[in-house]
Amino acid sequence: MTLIYILDILGTFAFAISGALVASDKKFDLFGVIIIAFVTAVGGGMLRDVLMNAHPINWIGDLNYLYTILIAVILTFLFKSKIAPLSKTMFLFDTIGISVFTLLGLKKGLSFDLHPVIALIMGMISAVFGGVLRDVLTNKVPLIFEKEVYASACLLGGMCYLLLHFFDIPENIIFVISASIIVMIRVIAVRFHLELPKIKDDIFGK
Repeated sequence: MTLIYILDILGTFAFAISGALVASDKKFDLFGVIIIAFVTAVGGGMLRDVLMNAHPINWIGDLNYLYTILIAVILTFLFKSKIAPLSKTMFLFDTIGISVFTLLGLKKGLSFDLHPVIALIMGMISAVFGGVLRDVLTNKVPLIFEKEVYASACLLGGMCYLLLHFFDIPENIIFVISASIIVMIRVIAVRFHLELPKIKDDIFGK
C-alpha cells in the first residue's frame, strides 16, 4: 500500500464525512446520508471515468472506497457532535484529498493519451465535482462557484505537474511538489479570505 493510496483513502474519508455532515444537517434519513456521502466522496472520480470511458469505474474496481465511505457514515452517525467541531482537521484532510484526487485524475487522463489540457480538466473534475454534486443534491449553491479558491488551486497544481515533466525529476518528487502547491494555495486562500473576482457591473460603467 503506497503513501499516495493512503492519502487517496484519507481524502475519500474526509469527503464522505463532509457529505454525511451536510446531509445530516439537512435532516436526511440514514439512506439519504449514505447517498450524499457516497456522491461527495467518489462522484468526481466516477464522472471522470464516465467521461473517459474508463472501466471499471473507480469505486467498482476497488471496494476499499465503499468500505471507507460506510465507515465515515457510521462514525458520523455515532459521533456527529464530536466530529463536527473538528473543522480544521477535516479541512486538512479535505485539502490533501483534493490535491491527491487532482493529480491521480490528471495521471489517469494522461495514461489514456488525452491531450494534457483535457487531462488537467479531468484532474480538476476528480477533485471538485463530488462537492458540486453534493451541493446540488442538497439544494445549495456549489461552494466552488460562490466564494472559495478551490478548483483554481487544483488547476494550478496540475499545471505545475505537467510543467515539471519537462525536467529530469523523479515522478514521486513531481507528485509531492504539485500536491504541496495545491495544499499551499488552498490554505493561503482560506487563511486570508482570497476570492476570484466577480462580475458585478459593466467594466466601463454606464
